[in-house]
Amino acid sequence: MSQDDVPESLQTAADSDRPRGILTPSDRDFLIGRKTDYTDHSKKQKRNRIRRRVRNAILDFSILFEYMEERDRETVFDPDDEDRDAYTRGITDVLAFLHLGTMGYHTPFKDMLSEGVGKAEQRLAGSNYRMVDVEFDVEPVGQIDVDDVVEKLENEEFAQLTDEELRAFVRLLTMSDGFSPEDTREEIRDHVDEFAELVSESDEARERKLEELTG
Repeated sequence: MSQDDVPESLQTAADSDRPRGILTPSDRDFLIGRKTDYTDHSKKQKRNRIRRRVRNAILDFSILFEYMEERDRETVFDPDDEDRDAYTRGITDVLAFLHLGTMGYHTPFKDMLSEGVGKAEQRLAGSNYRMVDVEFDVEPVGQIDVDDVVEKLENEEFAQLTDEELRAFVRLLTMSDGFSPEDTREEIRDHVDEFAELVSESDEARERKLEELTG
């Protein structure tokens, strides 16, 4: 597999010239399949080395959380504009990797997520008395009434659409032969300024009405 064969969303992450992170450039080539001239023994050794490195990276995060200076952490999470989408994808995939990897783990992922967010909030507040409720539920998106969703869209009843309906409808839309992401992107871009103007007008109308009611 060449760099051109890697999905566009992974181009930055898969770049052979990118400096070493948890994975070395050689590790990336191995996992992606760009280099295949491994014997069965060398493949086993390679997988073992990658596993050890990932395990130790997880342990390293305890050190990073406790001892990395705030300015260094802020710099880490301030990527260049051209890398921002890839970086966001990377953060998302960290969470996906942890969620998938801890399936069947002795401590449920949601408990670790809750405790982790709580520790971060305490760090921000500078106090162990900072208490927060963290909700995390995985609910499968079931079937939707397509006619009902379309009717709401036609009547501009956007507030009546549920998150489940929106997610399912978008997924169904991408499965349609008549859907073109590129054409849709251009069409939406053509309406961005118009939409922003309508939102601004709505805000101004609200402020005027509020002044009338409270004036």
